[in-house]
Amino acid sequence: MDIEKLEAAAAAQGTTVKSLKTSGAGKEEVEAAVAGLVAAKKALADAITAALAALPEGAPEAEALKAKLPPPPKPSNKDKKAAKDGDAAKEAARKAAEEQKLAARAKKKEAAAAKGVKEGGGKGGPAGKGADGAKPDGAASKAPAAKPNGSGAAAAAPVHAKPMSNKNYELHFGAAAPPLLAVVAARLVRQEVALRRVDPKALPSGCDSVLYLPGGSRSLRGCGAIARYFARLAPPELGAYGAAGDALSASEVDEWIEWLSASGPPAAATPPLLARLARHLRMRSFVTGHAASLADAAAWLLLRQLPAPDKACSGAGVHVARWWGCVEALPAFKEAAQLLFGAAKDAGSLEIPLPNAERGKVVTRFAPEPSGHLHIGHVKAAMLSAHFATQYEGKMILRLDDTNPSKEKGDYETAIVGDLQRLDILPAKVTHTSDYFDKILKLATKMLQDGIAFIDPSPKEEQQALRLQRKPSPHRDAAVEENLRLWAEMQAGSAEGVKCCMRAKIDPASDNGALRDPTIFRCNLEPHHRTKDKYKVYPTYDLACPIVDAWEGVTHALRDRQYSDRDHQYVWFQQALQLRKVDLWGFSRINFVKTLLSKRKLQWLVDEGRADGWDDPRFPTVAGILRRGMTVQGLKAFILSMGASKNTNLMGWDKIWAFNKAVIDPSVPRYTALLADGLVPLSLEGAPPAPFAETMAAHPKDESLGKKVRFFGPTVLLQAEDAALIAEGEEVTLMSWGNAIVRKAVAENGSLKRLDGQLHLEGSVKSTKKKLTWLADTPDLVDVELVDLDFLLTKDKVEEEDDIKQVLNDHTKFVHRGRGEAAMRQLRRGDILQVERRGFYICDEPYVRPGDPIRLLFVPDGKSFFGVPPPKK
Repeated sequence: MDIEKLEAAAAAQGTTVKSLKTSGAGKEEVEAAVAGLVAAKKALADAITAALAALPEGAPEAEALKAKLPPPPKPSNKDKKAAKDGDAAKEAARKAAEEQKLAARAKKKEAAAAKGVKEGGGKGGPAGKGADGAKPDGAASKAPAAKPNGSGAAAAAPVHAKPMSNKNYELHFGAAAPPLLAVVAARLVRQEVALRRVDPKALPSGCDSVLYLPGGSRSLRGCGAIARYFARLAPPELGAYGAAGDALSASEVDEWIEWLSASGPPAAATPPLLARLARHLRMRSFVTGHAASLADAAAWLLLRQLPAPDKACSGAGVHVARWWGCVEALPAFKEAAQLLFGAAKDAGSLEIPLPNAERGKVVTRFAPEPSGHLHIGHVKAAMLSAHFATQYEGKMILRLDDTNPSKEKGDYETAIVGDLQRLDILPAKVTHTSDYFDKILKLATKMLQDGIAFIDPSPKEEQQALRLQRKPSPHRDAAVEENLRLWAEMQAGSAEGVKCCMRAKIDPASDNGALRDPTIFRCNLEPHHRTKDKYKVYPTYDLACPIVDAWEGVTHALRDRQYSDRDHQYVWFQQALQLRKVDLWGFSRINFVKTLLSKRKLQWLVDEGRADGWDDPRFPTVAGILRRGMTVQGLKAFILSMGASKNTNLMGWDKIWAFNKAVIDPSVPRYTALLADGLVPLSLEGAPPAPFAETMAAHPKDESLGKKVRFFGPTVLLQAEDAALIAEGEEVTLMSWGNAIVRKAVAENGSLKRLDGQLHLEGSVKSTKKKLTWLADTPDLVDVELVDLDFLLTKDKVEEEDDIKQVLNDHTKFVHRGRGEAAMRQLRRGDILQVERRGFYICDEPYVRPGDPIRLLFVPDGKSFFGVPPPKK
């Protein structure tokens, strides 16, 4: 550790000591903090002394280093008393130690004699192991379940198995009770701690863990006390013990820990904890303060011991699911999960180290071509680039790779920026490859002059044939003067120039096709949407990308693994042009069944009228899937579950929609809508003679989602298939109202026309088998369209050679007329709702006027892809 960091650590520890003294903390706690300060100052002094010794005599920086030497610590009252006692105390200690040795030897001889074994001949534990045979360093890979312990007080007394001269923190614990909260607290504040698993008998009676401070002179007992110590040890701005300088926030941390400690085993404690978190996290990102604190750690630990914690948290509502995903992704909790619960290091996790990454210096970039809208494949690249920039406290650049004027449009740029904003991805800056065209042209000219590139005027077909034969172009060794002449013709866009391209001289015989003298510049006479007619030649992505990455300060370029054969080409360009090295990091692309990700083919569908536009809800574009009802939270949760995995698989859509359901299920209102065909009236005796309205919660389990007005009346409408299953005399439940007894069914020509019944509100809803949705037969009902969407393709995996026309699904949209309750007039475009007993829908067209139906698109939930099941074929 360098001197600056040691100096900062000593200053932070000094702040902790002052804070404890002014806050009225206990004597033992203050003394423990002072011991930490002494150790920090000693480490700083040792480092400075070593640095001074390494300097030549008379070095000018020596005086500055000497000025940083901390003053020697003032002797404490205890030290002064010990100095006065002097020789007498030393002699007493020597005699006591001698007596202990003699007593131990005598006891050993007695034990050996009793077993018939010669003195010193008994078996001992293996060298380097503790009394229980456990390794001295590190915890087991998987700890037994134990609820987080919030109890335990500081203790200054010496304990068994005390280390004599430990330089760092040492945490001793018994095999049966690992100090979970203490370990997580140490990780949370980034404090290095040596873990020692020891025989529980070596610990003080009634104690599950002991922390030895550097030097071994002081210790703390109990998981709770140790965890609180580490939290207080951290800089206040880290928020480990609540918001900095906020006594109430710190007290809330204590309250949560005490409450969780008294809540019982995980199985019993989970329901009340999830319920409390669901309420508490509505307007908060963390349990206390503005960062993960000891309270978050305690709650996380309890939930982490469940058989399926992810499922439990996702089922507890969007707020708990969001919090859980956040803390699970934090490095401290990831490390603790690997250490204490045996969690896999790469199981769909985004917390994977980047090569050569330095905190605060990482720069990533997302570089889409503005030739179409972003789709689900781009989302992973964008989210990974943004995530790693955030993880390493760096920045992400959005660079629009506008090197092909034939495909690109300014409108696409606007759409890309808008899509990223909808995904909550905000780049540090937005740039264009065209910003660097002049510099790239000069660099290309230099490549010709240096003989590492050449102009090839041969036809495209001939170039391709020679590449396949691994033969060089006949123009590869043309004179520099001829290359420069043709280069000038290319830049002028002349008849001769447009037949040429520039190629890099790499290796025409390479096994890697990307290295066989790739094209790096070509002519294009179409106006560029930004630079207009200024240029007639444009660099390829393969050339521009490594150049601009280096110029813009990118440290890590995240690339789809389908381009891995071009990574060697990328490195060659940077080395040949003497550019700063950029680390490449590959990830797998997302491939879904029956899905087109080719922008060219998606554009064809739009041009041919097979789709409504780039935001068609059947499209895999960001705009399309959001219009279909995907939420940003659901999309992020899905990407997070995949992480930076490098395994490429063909995936079904069920998983991503299941993640989405976990987000929307607890947070969207409920409404009733029935299919218009075959509605059957049910006349209710005992109901008020005139329709009436009541205000009720829009979500039966969450009143915070607002209210709605529901109409009731003497006649209600039932879905035909529901009515056909009711027997005369049967009692049914009308959802959100109560029970009714059906007395009579009236049919004409074999078709059910109406039902007569009696309201029976005193009946128990638990006793009925049929829970029915219904609508009061009033003029206030609204017309709705319930729309189901199918896949655009009939083939799971579309190959490049497939004729798109042959794999298109001719019937992908199914519109069902319906009637909905009056409160649906409140819906706005983009609102997601649940139609009772039908499924989730998103409002695509809201209510405008009578006669114009509200259009609702069905939102798949991972199990159902249709709100109205299609007829069996």
